[in-house]
Amino acid sequence: MHQRRTTTYGKLVRDRIPEIIEAEGLTAGVRVLDEREVVPALVAKLAEEAEELRQAGPDDRLGELADLHEVLAALAGALGFSDEQVREAARRKRTERGGFGRRLWLDEVTSPGESDG
Repeated sequence: MHQRRTTTYGKLVRDRIPEIIEAEGLTAGVRVLDEREVVPALVAKLAEEAEELRQAGPDDRLGELADLHEVLAALAGALGFSDEQVREAARRKRTERGGFGRRLWLDEVTSPGESDG
């Protein structure tokens, strides 16, 4: 006889994960987050997915980017923003501050000393 084993996750998952778990003959304990819980859970999920992308090999990067995209879309919606609003805000920031296409890495900033200019 096998001993029952429970693994605790405590994290936001995609909508179909419980049915996928149960299709494998396991039991998924889930609950629906209330309004005050959803934004912090999505922000935590965003950090989790960003870390997975950081560690991903070349063959896994597209899937991890897709996960990040899905979480960002859900977070925008939870915060009351449409995809179009987010795209427009990104366009404005790109116009004002630039994008990341030049691959600039800021090493340091030096302030002028008292004897300088």
